[in-house]
Amino acid sequence: MKIVYFIIVLLHGLIHFMGFVKGFGIKEVKELTLPISKTAGLFWLIAAVLFIVYGILHITHHKYGWIVGLLAVVVSQILVFMFWKDAKFGTILNLIILFVSLLSLGSGLIKSKFSGHVKDDFSANNTMNTDILTENDIAHLPALVQNYLKYTKSVGQPKVKNFRAEFAGRMRGKPEDDYMDVNSVQYNFLQKPSRYFYMEAKKMGLPATGLHVYKNETATFEVKMLNWMKVVDAQGDKMNQAETVTLFNDMCFIAPATLISPSITWESVSDSTVKGVYKNGNISISALLYFNEKGELINFISKNRYETDGKNYNNYPWATPVEDYRMINGYMLPGKAKLIYQKPEGDFMYGELDFKSVTYNLKDFED
Repeated sequence: MKIVYFIIVLLHGLIHFMGFVKGFGIKEVKELTLPISKTAGLFWLIAAVLFIVYGILHITHHKYGWIVGLLAVVVSQILVFMFWKDAKFGTILNLIILFVSLLSLGSGLIKSKFSGHVKDDFSANNTMNTDILTENDIAHLPALVQNYLKYTKSVGQPKVKNFRAEFAGRMRGKPEDDYMDVNSVQYNFLQKPSRYFYMEAKKMGLPATGLHVYKNETATFEVKMLNWMKVVDAQGDKMNQAETVTLFNDMCFIAPATLISPSITWESVSDSTVKGVYKNGNISISALLYFNEKGELINFISKNRYETDGKNYNNYPWATPVEDYRMINGYMLPGKAKLIYQKPEGDFMYGELDFKSVTYNLKDFED
């Protein structure tokens, strides 16, 4: 679809060259019956160049491509009005390009909000110790957690103060819904715990964006269809608690080295299970961590997270079983995860994620 759209924009731009050709008397253009001055011809050329540049920027995912698209539409539509008899059908293409450019603008505004939060936190989270994680650092942990840190290759590597992770997968809001393809990027900071999660998705071919913000023990979650229409707006005490669970989950699976945090209290439950109680300020949550014989953490279940659509908050056990452990940037980490609410009527799997990349201890924001 993106290729088809690029071809449409390119052809629309090339059509504008016809006005330039006629205005400068380079060649007779029978399709254009109205006279065109050289000045008008120059603006036809400008519109053509703008559309071609916009098409290239759009297909290469340039974050400011929408600006060129909107400018191209404005110039083109003025010309259409001036030469309505010959160019009126160009309005249809201009409306399509305007619509797509506005979608890109909406996504850009949300991503700008995401990057602004992240950049602010780099200045507030830059003093945490990143010495090498040693056996002495993990000696106080339950044996299962110690073995897990060794299995993941966390011991002998720098302690983690922040990370950036990317995922791809699919999600849905209700059991009867079709899955949406999603791509996400997130930043977590551990000195002053915070989490920022930006997601792009498609539902019935239409784009949607989502943003989780967790900072100073306060969480918000918003989703916008067509990148403008807010369909989820979650916040409040239950959301704050839910995102604290998510933060602890991230620590367990994405950054195991952070499990030495004094904010976590551990309790051995069985020879394959431990309970972790994580506290951030006034919020305290807990989860059961399940390990296999290899030392892999294979599931995380918490009763402190809420399923929400922004209006209703339902408390069900939240499970995130993982599999496919593999080396990712020097660490043995799970490659796939399922997101499940254990409801009375049966498990509801609302998401599946594939781990794409992770980078630790960054010094600044990476787009």
